[in-house]
Amino acid sequence: MPERRHFSRIVYRTPAILVQGEQTINASIRDLSLHGLLIKSDQASELNLDKQIDVEFALLGSDITIQLTGNIVEINNNMIRLSIDHIDIESIGYLKRLVELNVGDDELLYRDIEHLSELGEHT
Repeated sequence: MPERRHFSRIVYRTPAILVQGEQTINASIRDLSLHGLLIKSDQASELNLDKQIDVEFALLGSDITIQLTGNIVEINNNMIRLSIDHIDIESIGYLKRLVELNVGDDELLYRDIEHLSELGEHT
């Protein structure tokens, strides 16, 4: 099966809060990219696949918080695949730096940023 991902993913484990409408659930980020997140939650089945979800998590060892809004791509065995739909400029800067520090390959990072820019032109 060909690889469909266009972004480098990094393993990053940290607690997260998910909000969908009036519902708030605890979760854990498992990995992330500039385009999406893999999140684990025992309450994943309670989420509505057709509604956007707000995600908030802190960078480990700091008081920096990343906030974003995403679309649920899939829920399977308490794992939530989420594509990022909206993220503020400050949060994307922190996310970019986090990926940059963990990818270890500038060429891959710049390819990811270029692809992200191309996606923005089409929306």
